[in-house]
Amino acid sequence: MSGARRFLLDIPDLWQQVDLSGEELARTRAKALASTDDPREKARINDMFRQGRQVTRAARKRGALLAAQTATMYAEGLFMAYGMVFAVTTPTGQELTLPVLSVQVGVSSATGVAPKDRLITSVKVPHVGTAARVTGTEVTRLTGDIDVKLLTMHTMMPVPGDPQDFLVVTLASPILPLKNEVYDLFDAITSTFRFVTDDGVQVSAGARTGQDGLSG
Repeated sequence: MSGARRFLLDIPDLWQQVDLSGEELARTRAKALASTDDPREKARINDMFRQGRQVTRAARKRGALLAAQTATMYAEGLFMAYGMVFAVTTPTGQELTLPVLSVQVGVSSATGVAPKDRLITSVKVPHVGTAARVTGTEVTRLTGDIDVKLLTMHTMMPVPGDPQDFLVVTLASPILPLKNEVYDLFDAITSTFRFVTDDGVQVSAGARTGQDGLSG
């Protein structure tokens, strides 16, 4: 089905579109540091916010169509996560097959190799249909000698009417101990993705209209 020109993605209430100036992230960092007197916890918070700055820079560099993040203090501690949507065009004569995905997606930027827990599957996205998905714990380089691990989920949304074009929804979080909960959250966010026409008509495999969300 052709006619898709835009996309919508719902994000949780405590997520915000990325403030490329970094001011909002700095304010949240100051609040998080003020919540503890433990030097080790302060160091952990600083490390996590360095990750946030790195993700923001990566979003700008890669030309993200949409970027969002959360840095929220809960009673149990700080939760951070990031989301981006990128446009990808498959080279002429190639298809987005599992071998192609295994080479191009879900590879740790710090090591250039796939994480041991990487999983490539197909999923049903309610408003889109079948999409390829890659999950894994990727290692990202923050500075010349500091690497961090991020739980990641990449879902490739085929653009209706354009078989070579995909929008990739990428979600990541450094909260490794909550792997199952983080992936459940990422799946729920990704499941709200839908294509729409210029006049707002949904172009999807689902029958119902999605909620209002961020537009790309």
